[in-house]
Amino acid sequence: MQTLLVGIDAGCRSVLDPLFEDDELPHLESIFAEGSSGPLESQIPPWTPSAWPSLYTGVNPGKHGVFGFLDFDGYDWDVVNASRVREHTIWELLDQHGYSSVVVNAPVTHPPRPIDGAVLPGYTAPENPRCHPEGLLDDVRHEIGGYRVYAPRNLSESESIEWYRRLTRMRGEAFRYLAGRFDPDFGFVQFQSTDTVFHEHPGDEDIIRSVYRAVDEQVGAILRDCDPETVIVASDHGIGEYNGYEFRVNDFLRDEGYVKTVRGGEGMPSWSTIAGNQLQRGEESSPRQQGVAERGLALAAKVGITSQRIGDILSRAGLEEFVAKRVPEDFIRAATEQVDFPNSVAYMRDRIECGVRINLEGRDPEGVVSPEEYDEVRSELVEKLQAARTPDGRPVFDTVAPREAFFDGPYSDDAVDVVCVPTDFDQFLSAQLRGRQFGAPREPWNHKLNGIFAAAGSGIDVEADCADAHLFDVAPTILATLGVPASDRMDGSVLPVVDSAGEQSYPAYEAGETVETDDECVEARLADLGYLE
Repeated sequence: MQTLLVGIDAGCRSVLDPLFEDDELPHLESIFAEGSSGPLESQIPPWTPSAWPSLYTGVNPGKHGVFGFLDFDGYDWDVVNASRVREHTIWELLDQHGYSSVVVNAPVTHPPRPIDGAVLPGYTAPENPRCHPEGLLDDVRHEIGGYRVYAPRNLSESESIEWYRRLTRMRGEAFRYLAGRFDPDFGFVQFQSTDTVFHEHPGDEDIIRSVYRAVDEQVGAILRDCDPETVIVASDHGIGEYNGYEFRVNDFLRDEGYVKTVRGGEGMPSWSTIAGNQLQRGEESSPRQQGVAERGLALAAKVGITSQRIGDILSRAGLEEFVAKRVPEDFIRAATEQVDFPNSVAYMRDRIECGVRINLEGRDPEGVVSPEEYDEVRSELVEKLQAARTPDGRPVFDTVAPREAFFDGPYSDDAVDVVCVPTDFDQFLSAQLRGRQFGAPREPWNHKLNGIFAAAGSGIDVEADCADAHLFDVAPTILATLGVPASDRMDGSVLPVVDSAGEQSYPAYEAGETVETDDECVEARLADLGYLE
């Protein structure tokens, strides 16, 4: 193997350094100690489904088309998949140059496109994903004794810890089996549990160390068996504690006159703790046909008795979690106050996108803002959001800017119109309506902007300075380690750890048919982790 990429979701030095100091991660530490390393600045938004495609295509979301976990068609949505990533990946460009690849657990790679080699998809794929070549999943399961994309649902703490280790072991064993079978020039194995553990067990140092030890063990086995000439370690973003507030953007926009709401209507739920209860039990959602009880709750919502108000009362009484485990999802959907997307001027449709979407006439199905008004409305939104302050007087946002400041490319129109970057990523953004603009962060740990990059091997300049590395730089750098020119569409540059192989124009990416995810189990897992509100 010429080049190995080890992806560690949410990896960052603030997590790694204490483990290095305690000699808990000898294999990962050796890569950092013997090579060149530095922080890796992520993109906006710094979340798995958009950031990993940016890392492995080298382009910003405006060029590859994925801005979050959800892909929107008007006011409707579906979970993103590989058919939404509309740019060539590293392994597809290598394929054009006659190099083979094995890719295991990379997010947003289902359904995979054919290459010389193997692709075993990861995050956002269904539990039994289509793989390349056909029949690969059965082969892997037979060879290593089982393989899952996700852990089972409804686990106890001890069971979840064991499943973190088991999933990590599955990634390593599957990668080693496929590397032995396909003898690839390039290998990419991604570990997702290093992110999941912070969402499910935030700040639990013992569990976090256990997960990272399991990852390090597999990295060591891969290095031993595959003996790559070059090893690169990279993450999509960092992780850290949130000490600020939860800022409910749609409550803010409602108070400013931009958001209209509807009670007892259709749409995404606004109180995720209860709305996700069915998913938390591992059940699939039933068809959303309102029965007598649902209709009654919908009528109650129309006169102001919403699930948000009930939720506040239950929370004060300490009964929120108790009820969340027992109340059907459809009941809460029927009684929830929601953003009335068609009648609103602007709204946050998905907190992961980090921004506000304007309901534009001619672009959105029932747009209310004319093209002539667009610039004025957007400027007003930028001004008002820039002025937003937390209860203790701090700016909510570091940056509020038109989307052109962050995205360019043929899919930029799918992005939010106003990008909102939270101050130090210490303010937790929410699209929920809760009747108040601020509250305590729903998750005490969440994503931060700086991840990690390290490169080691015989062809790596260990004296090179990687202090300014950006997520977009990883793809052209990996190509350079194999002597392959970067695409002239890439937004990143080859990092100084290796000599550039230049640039070339590759054939334009030809988007095929968009495949619907439409998988309630995938949606359930995203809701469990707080990604779907």
